[in-house]
Amino acid sequence: MTLIETSTGRPRAFSEVLAILAARRAEKLCLGEVVEAFGDRAFGPVMFFFALINLLPWPPGGTTLTGAPLLLLSMELAWGRDTLWIPRWAERVSINRSAFRKLSGRLARPVRWSERLSRPRLYFLTGGFGQGLIGLACLFLSAVLVLPIFGGNLIPAVAIAFFSLGVIQRDGLAVLLGWLTTAFAVAILFLAWKLIVAGLQQGLGWIAGLV
Repeated sequence: MTLIETSTGRPRAFSEVLAILAARRAEKLCLGEVVEAFGDRAFGPVMFFFALINLLPWPPGGTTLTGAPLLLLSMELAWGRDTLWIPRWAERVSINRSAFRKLSGRLARPVRWSERLSRPRLYFLTGGFGQGLIGLACLFLSAVLVLPIFGGNLIPAVAIAFFSLGVIQRDGLAVLLGWLTTAFAVAILFLAWKLIVAGLQQGLGWIAGLV
């Protein structure tokens, strides 16, 4: 049953739906439950949900599982789908509800704060073409998330959260923040790659000197 509207027809805020999902008694929170909760408006909320999940301090390799569904969501968004589709196996992807309860409780205040500040604006950034570009950016960020890099989940997850908030609220300013964070992530990856290449070259030079 969709949770995005109250019995009076008033649309619920994203933070309200998160609180309801966190308060349920079942031990596990499945992706299928989240999609069902948000109904036809599931794209932005589900991506935001996984962005929050990926902000957790996962060990190396942990974000390979939590970031994989974002690859599918990003491809659908880039393709221009109006409604979210997920395969049956993905519906069973789950996390411990107590962990989600702690995370959502920790982030409740900033999420509500962002909801109060965000509003529909700069529509061209969240329209059809803009949404396709968001999907491509999130596809790249999701690919970074699934790499087993310790601490490499934070910046991509924050960027996806900004993009998702922009899609939910039709807020172009949030999308701009997503693009800025994506640019920062690209810069960090470029610098990391340069350091790795420089380290390899130095190591090979040292080995060649020994030979």
